[in-house]
Amino acid sequence: MQSTLEELLAFRAVVDTGSITAAALQLDQTTSGISRSLSRLEKKLATTLLRRTTRKLELTEEGARFLAQARAVLEALDAAEEDLAVRRQAPAGPLRVNAASPFMLHVVVPLVAAFRARYPLITLELNTDDLHIDLLEKRTDIAIRIGALRDSTLHARLLCHSPLRVLASPAYLEGHARIRSVADLDQHQRIGNSQVPGLNQWPLRTSDGGERWDAAPQLTASSGETMRQLALAGQGVVCLADFMTVRDRAQGTLVQVLPQATVLQRQAIHAVYYRNTALAARITAFLDFLAAAMVPPTDNAGGREHT
Repeated sequence: MQSTLEELLAFRAVVDTGSITAAALQLDQTTSGISRSLSRLEKKLATTLLRRTTRKLELTEEGARFLAQARAVLEALDAAEEDLAVRRQAPAGPLRVNAASPFMLHVVVPLVAAFRARYPLITLELNTDDLHIDLLEKRTDIAIRIGALRDSTLHARLLCHSPLRVLASPAYLEGHARIRSVADLDQHQRIGNSQVPGLNQWPLRTSDGGERWDAAPQLTASSGETMRQLALAGQGVVCLADFMTVRDRAQGTLVQVLPQATVLQRQAIHAVYYRNTALAARITAFLDFLAAAMVPPTDNAGGREHT
C-alpha cells in the first residue's frame, strides 16, 4: 500500500516543528489525526521512523533516509503547483527569508503589507540572525547579507549600498564635551560590535592621513539594532549604516558626528540563495519587490548633523 500525501505532510511537519502538537497546529489538524497518520505510515513501511521519548522526537536512521525522499516528493508537488500558479501570473508557496535583525526590522517589515497585497499566494516566513547562517541547515530560501560575501557556492544579487556614519543622540552630545576632532572621541563612550571586529574600524580620517579609526569600544553588542537602541538611549557614540538610521536622522533623535572627517564607506547589501527552479518565481518576486522599494541612500549626510 502506497503512502498518502497526508501522511508525508504529517511526517515532514512533525520533524520540522519538533512535536506532534506543533505539527497539528501548522497543518490545522488534531494531534490525534497527526499521530494516526504517522502510525499508518510506519505500518505501511514496516519500520520505525521516529523514536518517541517523553522529551522529544528523534529520527531513526531509516526515518532520516525516508525524510529526504519525502521532501523531494513534496517539493516536486510544490513545484508543479507553482508552475500552474506562474502560468496564472501568481507566484505561490512558502518563502523563507533570513536577515540580520536591523535589516529585517527597518527594511523588510515595513514592506510586508504591500508585498502580501501584491503576492497573496506567497507565504512568508521571516527569521533573524545577526551572524551568517547555513542556508541548507536553516532551510532558508533567501538570506540578506551585509558587507563582503564569503560564500562562493551561493548565487548573489546586489540590492544596494548603504553608507556608514558616526552618530550620537542629542542628549548624549549635550551632556559631554564637544567633539571637534577624531582625537576628541578618545574622551567619549563608544559603542561597538562584539561579533564583527571590523565594524569597530570607523570611517574617519585620522591625523596621520588614515581613513579608518579604531574605536576600541567600551560598550559592545552583537546586534546592530541593540547598538542603535543604546545610542538612542544616550549611552555613547556609535557607527551604523544608513538603512537603519534614516528615520532617526530625519527626526533628529540621532545626529551625525564629525561629518567633515567622515570618509565615504558604503556597505554592500546582497541577497544570497541557492539556485532552485521550484523557488525561482517566489525568489524573483521578492527580490524584485525589495530592490524596487529600497531607496538608494545618498552619499551626503542625512538628517541633522553635529559639528
